[in-house]
Amino acid sequence: MKKLLIFTVLFVGFVVMVPISRSRVQGADERDDSESKIKRGFAIAPVPLNLEGKKRALVGLGSYIVNAQGGCNDCHTCPSYAPGHNPFAGGDGQINTTNYLAGGVPFGPTLKSANITPNAEGKPNGLSLEEFLQAIRTGTDPRNSHLLQVMPWPIFRNMTDRDLRAIYEYLSAIPHAEPGSCSFAGE
Repeated sequence: MKKLLIFTVLFVGFVVMVPISRSRVQGADERDDSESKIKRGFAIAPVPLNLEGKKRALVGLGSYIVNAQGGCNDCHTCPSYAPGHNPFAGGDGQINTTNYLAGGVPFGPTLKSANITPNAEGKPNGLSLEEFLQAIRTGTDPRNSHLLQVMPWPIFRNMTDRDLRAIYEYLSAIPHAEPGSCSFAGE
């Protein structure tokens, strides 16, 4: 009887403790993953960042999302790559920092990608955070209600609020740039 009681106590303790220890490990993994994304974001940012008045962690995470996951450069930088560096032509993929995220990529005869660098007030594409969130969540430009025809907002709208805030914070930290000249996305 005593052995059964000891076994029962040990078994119940094991059943209770395993989920607790797993959740602690998973929480640590998530923190480590977030930290590694922030570090990587700073490492791959192709332009100098202005962190004054910004949340450093959000800027780093935003850079990771924009530069490693979102592919924003291909549609919002014209041309996307520095001369001789286009990876689709055998180059190493070095980003065109002069026109980085300044838009101007043509999509048909009337559509061009937006300049998403900060304006004189530090707002990406001149949008407040609320307007930026509205544009990504609904696919409409809050200034004129035009539908964002080429922007993959139907996918990006599913991102977390934190991820979208991180993108906005990153775009607020990059230098303003003007569009260059190109013929198509990813050139």
